[in-house]
Amino acid sequence: MDAMIKKNGFTLIEIVVVMGIFSLLIGSLSSFFVQALQGQKNILATQEILGQTSYVLDYMSRAIRMARKDVSGSCTGTTKLNYQKTGPNRTLEGVAYSGVGIKFLNHNNICQEFFIDSADLKLKESKSGAAPVDLISANLKVNSFNIVLSGETQRDNDQPKVTLFLDIKGKNQSKIKIQTTVSQRNLDIEI
Repeated sequence: MDAMIKKNGFTLIEIVVVMGIFSLLIGSLSSFFVQALQGQKNILATQEILGQTSYVLDYMSRAIRMARKDVSGSCTGTTKLNYQKTGPNRTLEGVAYSGVGIKFLNHNNICQEFFIDSADLKLKESKSGAAPVDLISANLKVNSFNIVLSGETQRDNDQPKVTLFLDIKGKNQSKIKIQTTVSQRNLDIEI
């Protein structure tokens, strides 16, 4: 009669094997999930840097494109100059800043300047020598900002052009290097 009694349990070895397989399955699924989350985090950081860089370049390009010739030299310090490359040092409202920039007379006849502050690696804007404002968020750092001018004087017979080079780094080591060239809207005619 004892031979006919059937046992309905699992052996210790069967339980250990099932637990091992279950642990491997959960481990691989959690690893996949963590990688997916990290990928999403990197994508969001890249989207942030692309969005802000696009905004900053569009904002700066529009202002530079609409600039006027500084006939009196009140903004650039030189008569009949379209743009002036500035830097590396300037003082605005008693605060010293270092880094290259570009100064010009904007479409509202206000002296406007875009520059990188080497202390905090931020792009900044100043109008009429007022305290500068940040153009990018605290999450981003500008590794380099360079400006190449051509045709900025009236005597060179070239339409004024400004080429901007930006190298910006965001969270999670995402970064972008971008360049754009902007031509002044107003014709550079003799005044």
